[in-house]
Amino acid sequence: MWIRMLAAMLAATLLLILLLSLNDEYWLFLPGLLQGAVLTVEITLLAAIVAIFMAFVAALAKLYAPLPIRWLSSAYIEIFRGTSALVQLFWLYFVLPQFGVFLDAFLVAVLALGLNIGAYGAEVVRGAVISVARGQWEASVALNMSRGQMLRRIILPQAFAAMIPPWGNLLIELVKSTSLVSLITLADLTFKAQQMNQTTLKTVQVFTLVLLIYLAISLTVTIAMRVLEQRAGQGMTRGKAA
Repeated sequence: MWIRMLAAMLAATLLLILLLSLNDEYWLFLPGLLQGAVLTVEITLLAAIVAIFMAFVAALAKLYAPLPIRWLSSAYIEIFRGTSALVQLFWLYFVLPQFGVFLDAFLVAVLALGLNIGAYGAEVVRGAVISVARGQWEASVALNMSRGQMLRRIILPQAFAAMIPPWGNLLIELVKSTSLVSLITLADLTFKAQQMNQTTLKTVQVFTLVLLIYLAISLTVTIAMRVLEQRAGQGMTRGKAA
């Protein structure tokens, strides 16, 4: 039911964008904004990959790695959760060159946003792993599984279902955070909107389209995560029945 409702909202949003584009005052801005939206989606997808990878690595390291690596993992999580994503963007883009490290703006955007969301995601992963029923851990030990086998075959598949809803929220936050990359010269959706607004002063038309485009992207992410959550739930149900 929820997926159908979200799909209906997405369809309504896309239809509204289409209807507005029939008006010349809106159509004038739509092609440029869609170009910016493509960059926004690219940054979102790549940063999400970085975030998911770092979340799993940091969470498992914090739980099971030797003590020095646990400290390093905890430091990463607390630093990136405890400081602003905007400051992290600026630090990577403007401060690193002072030490002779020059990174492309697109790479900075992907790394900064990915590392930022990954730090929050690490706590999601850690919480999901330790929430798996103690009996599952004991059964794995009784089957003489190594820790790697235990995590791969028993614990992580069960924890995965619990991770999906909070990860959905984090990915929506990631979509919204991409608006910050306009401040490091990237021509994303927000950057294009600011340029158009400054040159034409058509604030209503420009930012109405921007709002609807961001909403369409966010709804797409939400639907994808709900479908994934539903399939994971069905898999858990089949596993219990078996």
